[in-house]
Amino acid sequence: MAVPGIRNIADARQRLMANPESQTAWAQLDCGFAAVADVFDECYAAAKRVIAAEELADFLEAARVIGKLGRGAEPLLAFLEHWPNVVDVTRLPQAATLPLLMNAVRSLQKSPNGPAVTPLLQTLGAVTGRLRSAEALQHYLTLVLDHAQRTAGSIHGFQITQPSPSLAEFLGQTPRLLSVVSLAGLKRWMDDGIRLHGAHPEHQRAYFSLAAADSKAILQRERDGTLFTAVERRLSLTLAALWQDDSQLIPYSTAFSEIRQQPYLASDGMRLPDALDDQDGVSGLARYRAMLAHLAGHRRWSQPLVADNWSPLQRMAVETLEDARIDTLLLRRFPGLAPTLLALHPQPAEDACDPLEQNCLRHRLICLSRACLDARHDYRNPLLLEFASKFHALLAGSDASTPAIADLALSYVARSRQASDQFAKVYFTNTAVDYRDDNRYLWTFIEAGDEEECFTPAPSATSEEVIGLPPRHYPEWDCATQNYRPEWSAVYEALHPAGQAADIDRLLEKHAVLARQLKRLLDLLKPQDRVRLRYQEEGSELDLDVAVRALVDLKSGHLPESRINISHRTAGRDISVLLLIDLSQSLNETLPGSSQSILDTAREAVALLGWAIDQLGDACAIAGFHSNTRHEVRYHHIKGFSEAWDDSVKARLAAVEAGWSTRMGAAMRHAGRLLTARRTEKRILLVLTDGEPADLDVSDPHYLIADTKKAVEELSTAGISTFCLSLDPKADAYVGDIFGRNWRVLDRLERLPEQLPMVYLKLTR
Repeated sequence: MAVPGIRNIADARQRLMANPESQTAWAQLDCGFAAVADVFDECYAAAKRVIAAEELADFLEAARVIGKLGRGAEPLLAFLEHWPNVVDVTRLPQAATLPLLMNAVRSLQKSPNGPAVTPLLQTLGAVTGRLRSAEALQHYLTLVLDHAQRTAGSIHGFQITQPSPSLAEFLGQTPRLLSVVSLAGLKRWMDDGIRLHGAHPEHQRAYFSLAAADSKAILQRERDGTLFTAVERRLSLTLAALWQDDSQLIPYSTAFSEIRQQPYLASDGMRLPDALDDQDGVSGLARYRAMLAHLAGHRRWSQPLVADNWSPLQRMAVETLEDARIDTLLLRRFPGLAPTLLALHPQPAEDACDPLEQNCLRHRLICLSRACLDARHDYRNPLLLEFASKFHALLAGSDASTPAIADLALSYVARSRQASDQFAKVYFTNTAVDYRDDNRYLWTFIEAGDEEECFTPAPSATSEEVIGLPPRHYPEWDCATQNYRPEWSAVYEALHPAGQAADIDRLLEKHAVLARQLKRLLDLLKPQDRVRLRYQEEGSELDLDVAVRALVDLKSGHLPESRINISHRTAGRDISVLLLIDLSQSLNETLPGSSQSILDTAREAVALLGWAIDQLGDACAIAGFHSNTRHEVRYHHIKGFSEAWDDSVKARLAAVEAGWSTRMGAAMRHAGRLLTARRTEKRILLVLTDGEPADLDVSDPHYLIADTKKAVEELSTAGISTFCLSLDPKADAYVGDIFGRNWRVLDRLERLPEQLPMVYLKLTR
């Protein structure tokens, strides 16, 4: 800060400081930046408070070097502002950390990545607050230099001449990243990003700025603590067993939000954090169970209130006491929860908040909540004790109700009101009850018009491609990172356009001999509608032969047979089969020595199979798929499970055309979703394809093979059997890796109309 009365001087080196000691330091800095001169007095005073006197000279020398880099005033300002924070947070001697930083600065300055010095210095204070050791800081700086070197480019491949396209984004995110992952996890996340997107600058920037879906997915894998995905099944079983509640559990991210989120009840299920650390001696799993119990308690015992006539302060009081009521009822039903809830519930000191300086309403409410739950609390405030007693009296021998609690909360706010309750400066320390939800379920609003959706314009179809059903997004397995890319592929489903049903009838006439052979096999497999069960205690009719013998036994003095009735059961085939046809461009190729394409042959086979299934009466669906990158996987419905084999189905089959590529995993996941909804004893996905999984946006030939294999494993876990009939003579090299033992390669394509129905009959026998 300049001395009052002194006018701006062109040469900042002549600027006078308010403090003589600062004036000496300013001369040693030898800086000509006016922006630095304006703040140097304050920066040097902050440095003197945390840096040892004998180390101030090293601090100034480092600042002088940074000021001479030729990068302007920003790097120097960042160093002067943030380095004292580094020393203060780490509690380490400057001699152990400053050389590490300066070596990194010099390395960046000598390379094309010199502009990254500024973001490095700007984020260093927040980063070291997470690392807290000289060794960890050294590892971090080494990681930064490694990123700079591996992502920098060269024109001729001999010397680095182009700066890293993503180093600035990486440095900007590191404080946030190190709050959720370890330094080792950060390195693995960085390595995966460079390996996946090293050749694509734009993809790099998206990955390291956390804008890409795969970036978030890989980071999620590296997170510390208990992951939601690891305990989801146990939580679902707990919810079903204890609360008879089958609500869907949906995670929300805690790694990519600047605002602290709480669990909440939504229309589509219960929202929980995607990861939880151990806290106050309570494991992450126990914290999940506490959250789940509190949400289930709200759904069981709370009733929504109209929020329009309540002030924000009143709503806060109602929410706090209603949460306390729910916790009390939980402890009444499950006493074993007490250690967990009391360990997680804060216990702020009674006099921690000064009402003359801060808004203490939140603090008072949390103290009251603690007193309602913990009989051993040490609070002495008469008003707090009075309302804690009223709370217990209200719940004595009953569950009370939300409106009754609301009246109690309103009374407490009126009796405890203070002038400081209107202060903007709110006391938050030790007042967050993390296992409780945000209480959005508790309120309804009558006055409409301010909702966000009211201002969102309705989407308009810009082309024929977006008309129809919205896409369904599915994850995709990345074999390199051994993790899913969430919502990676978009599947568009539609009813296939119709052609001429007579074309399919002509194909069936062409294979009339084969159809007669199939008919004889089908008659053997066709289920009997009713099977008689004799010797039944109860039944729909009398078994005359057994009844006559029983009467003879009775007349002759012997014990008669009591099981003289007949009952019946249905012996139908409890089965659902979905035939998934690969409709990629390669099906347009013609068969050797024939003018007929592979697609025409496949159409004949499917027509014959459709006729055979109709004879059996099985529940069967037929669909086709092809893809144009991950953004457009087309899934065409040809026959539904409930549809008969009629002219409408034949017309769709007749119009089937081939094109594009084969993103098989996405199509199989969508088919699996449809099969999962079928409540039959046996569910089968039969895949007919002429080649390996491939797509335009995938260069690694093993990538989609691994993803399709993962899709098969997912379907197996869901109770769905898969089988592949391949028309590719080279399929032996990969089809076994995908489908295990459930596959067959057809070498003679002309035999497909004969073999496809046979494969079906074998699978469903």
